[in-house]
Amino acid sequence: MGRAFVAGLAVLAALAGCTVQPPDGEGKRRSPVHIELPDDPPSPGRTPAGGGDGPRSAPPSGDSKPRSAPTPSRVLWSRGDTGRDVRELQARLRQVAWLFEGPTGTYDEPTQRAVSGFQGKRGLPRTGQIDTVTWQRLLGMTREPGRWDLYLMGGQPADPPDARCRSGRVLCIDKTSRTLRWMIDGRTVSTMAVRFGSQGTPTREGVFSVYWKSRDHVSTLYDSPMPYAMFFSGGQAVHYSADFAARGYAGGSHGCVNVRDEAAIAELFAQVRNGDKVVVSW
Repeated sequence: MGRAFVAGLAVLAALAGCTVQPPDGEGKRRSPVHIELPDDPPSPGRTPAGGGDGPRSAPPSGDSKPRSAPTPSRVLWSRGDTGRDVRELQARLRQVAWLFEGPTGTYDEPTQRAVSGFQGKRGLPRTGQIDTVTWQRLLGMTREPGRWDLYLMGGQPADPPDARCRSGRVLCIDKTSRTLRWMIDGRTVSTMAVRFGSQGTPTREGVFSVYWKSRDHVSTLYDSPMPYAMFFSGGQAVHYSADFAARGYAGGSHGCVNVRDEAAIAELFAQVRNGDKVVVSW
């Protein structure tokens, strides 16, 4: 009976995860079992309850500094902003077919809609604002815009006028900056973006004069409208171009100097007289 009782206690100890304690040094018998209750801290070197699948504390690292939280996305540009950076944003949005207007250099409603659409397509918050995350995503999908990508629809600054433009009444046309200055006695009255002939039909350079004005002219050679035409060299004239207004510098003329701003050229047409000088230069 005694042996069976002791054997039973040993089995109970094994099943309960317990250890049999031998007598202490004074010969006193300790409690036959030691049970680690859930609230007791585990003994050193013991595996936590549940075996090796339980959470283990990470080994101490040499860096005891707390880890910094990720930097939040920062807004770079939003509606109402203007400038060269906004112009680049618009040029890049055009490359990925999210914007079909401009670039204008002004963060307007179409730009906001384009940004929101771009964000939503890529699982980003549709804020319509350019933040650092959105900008990096757009940079990774596009190339660096060139000068005439940024000013595809005009708006570029004019270079200093040619010296031959500094006296009298002059249409001062600069092929390098693609601009026309209307100047009187060295003073710039107005400036507008212009487009020139293609390689096969270049706009001639030199000093000319306006010899004929035709308000509702239609080309007999190309059967195309040339409103507000001011002829200065053979069949070449300064005139309004609906194609330039629609496509910008993506197209070209047959040698004429195209203006895309109809209101601006209408005002210019009213001021220019036959005999006024025309200077076309690089």
